[in-house]
Amino acid sequence: MFRFAHPQYLYLLTLIPVFVALFVWLRYRRKQNLRRFGDLSLLQHLMPEVSTVNPTIKFILMMLALTLIVFILARPQYGMRNVEYKRSGIEAVIAVDVSNSMLCEDVSPSRLLKSKMIVSKLIDQLDEDKLGLVAFAGTSVTLLPITSDYVSAKMFLDQIDPKTISLQGTDVGDAINKAVAGFSQNKNVGKALILITDAEDNEQGALDAAKIAKDMGIRIFVLSVGTPEGGPIPMGNNQFKKDMEGNVVITKLNESVGKEIAQAGGGVYIRVDRTDDAQTMLDNEIAKMQKDDFTTSQYAEYDEQFIAVAILLFITLIAEAAIMDKRYKLWNKMKWFNLKTTEQNDEK
Repeated sequence: MFRFAHPQYLYLLTLIPVFVALFVWLRYRRKQNLRRFGDLSLLQHLMPEVSTVNPTIKFILMMLALTLIVFILARPQYGMRNVEYKRSGIEAVIAVDVSNSMLCEDVSPSRLLKSKMIVSKLIDQLDEDKLGLVAFAGTSVTLLPITSDYVSAKMFLDQIDPKTISLQGTDVGDAINKAVAGFSQNKNVGKALILITDAEDNEQGALDAAKIAKDMGIRIFVLSVGTPEGGPIPMGNNQFKKDMEGNVVITKLNESVGKEIAQAGGGVYIRVDRTDDAQTMLDNEIAKMQKDDFTTSQYAEYDEQFIAVAILLFITLIAEAAIMDKRYKLWNKMKWFNLKTTEQNDEK
């Protein structure tokens, strides 16, 4: 794929039509001035060394040189090569709860924003591990399959909000099943499912799903976000979610469910009071897991084509400098020979 790193400089090419118009006008004015002295064909015989073609060629070469200079400023690039890298790490899938209860602000700035901060720091800590991203509420969706593309992970993370899942609620069991399906079949690599939620599970099946995941060699780490005291759920316009009777709904952290899921999944339950402490505990646990070598493909950066364009520019400038406004001697001799022959024929 070809591209320019700084395409804004290509606007300078609009100067070329201006220079062309100016050159044509100047050539026209020159002819008009010569006509004041006499017939143009006669004047050409009186000035045999003056070339009418060479200035045009020199101008074309100068415009070509200007185009190449603009290309250099715009930094032409060609690349997007697929490069394979050897890595050694684990497989981790992060499942983030995006139900409405995660909008609660019992932790600052909110449960969901706190969760996204945790995931962002976790991605920054990853070096050679593979990562997947799942969002869940009443159902689950895989936002990013297992990959080493951390840039895409950050991009999808920024887009996560309750609108990501149309069906509201909290089905932790479905989230576990969706995340488990994303792992590879490699039995030699450690696999971690990082579940970030307030553990308000509205459905059954989370413990059974966690046990199945454990049997498949997947450890489940539950990071609970929220407080036991809880708080209301903001719905916008200074309004809070209410029940059928018109009472404000208070959402509370369900630590018991979170601990049960972590225990059933052979992992660790971590209460997120301070993000740094939770991050340290999670990093220590993941560091104990078995790593395996794998090959991953990534697109390399574009190759700069500056040298190729610079060589063309150098050749163009040399060619322009080598062309004189006068005719070449060999050409003059040919013209002289033709003229002499014509004169001799006239005498006869």
